[in-house]
Amino acid sequence: MRVLGIDPGTIKLGFGVVDGVGAELLLVHCGVISLSSRIPVEKRLHTLYKELDKIIGLYHPDELAIEEPFVAKNVRSALAIGRAQAVAIIAAVQHDLQVYRYMPAEIKQQITDYGGSSKAQVQEMVKIHLDIEQRTLTSDSADALAIAICHLCQRKMNNLISGSGV
Repeated sequence: MRVLGIDPGTIKLGFGVVDGVGAELLLVHCGVISLSSRIPVEKRLHTLYKELDKIIGLYHPDELAIEEPFVAKNVRSALAIGRAQAVAIIAAVQHDLQVYRYMPAEIKQQITDYGGSSKAQVQEMVKIHLDIEQRTLTSDSADALAIAICHLCQRKMNNLISGSGV
């Protein structure tokens, strides 16, 4: 099973492609689509769509997992994240991918066993899960990989519960 994880944003969108092979998790590719805040938001959204379309076409994921926007103090930020999330969902649907959404605390709980973990803790656990100690990860790509890992773990658990195996 190959999953594309997305950490949505209109200035920095993290992505990570992870293969789940049995109990093993394998890093395929990860990165960040970075755009200038000086570019109008509609042009940034269009660029995000085109880049995600290329990534999906290149890596052929089976499913897409994406973080849900979290509204705390900054509603404006949540709106931007929601726009980027919508673009990623449209790109996924264009390629007939099933989309799964996860809340930030749910992802942290799955990756670190604590829903209030820091970004640094998530980043370190992603490195451990994927056995990539030597590689430097940006927080955006680490978050995207965490989302993909969360989905693969959740999928495995659901399969075990339903009796359909791993």
